Amino acid sequence: MDTKKDIETREDITRLIIQFYGDVKKDDIIGFIFNDVVNLNWEVHIDVIVDFWETILLDNPVYKKNAMEVHYDLNKKIPLQQKHFSQWLILFYASVDSLYAGKIANLAKTRAKSIAAVMELKMSGANNNILG
Repeated sequence: MDTKKDIETREDITRLIIQFYGDVKKDDIIGFIFNDVVNLNWEVHIDVIVDFWETILLDNPVYKKNAMEVHYDLNKKIPLQQKHFSQWLILFYASVDSLYAGKIANLAKTRAKSIAAVMELKMSGANNNILG
């Protein structure tokens, strides 16, 4: 039986994030946001996202940016909707589950669910302010 290891290191998180964004870029629902709306330097973006996840999964405070601010700016370009957050979460869970199993892998999914819920709530509030 092939037993998956847990997320333990920055390298594990990097592997997860590279696989995840590989799937995101090809996705019919959210791929266009990353491919067309946001002009990402993927090399830089991957490092920033790995910093974010390393901070919240491994308690190593390397992420120094404001994730919410970046998403508010994005939300002004394309109003982010529930379907976008749901698809992001589906893809994230699939990436975690395909690579890892254990306490930190489960924590990654729990944190992702919370992040998606908070982002969706804040972005819908911002959208109501824009539209209303």
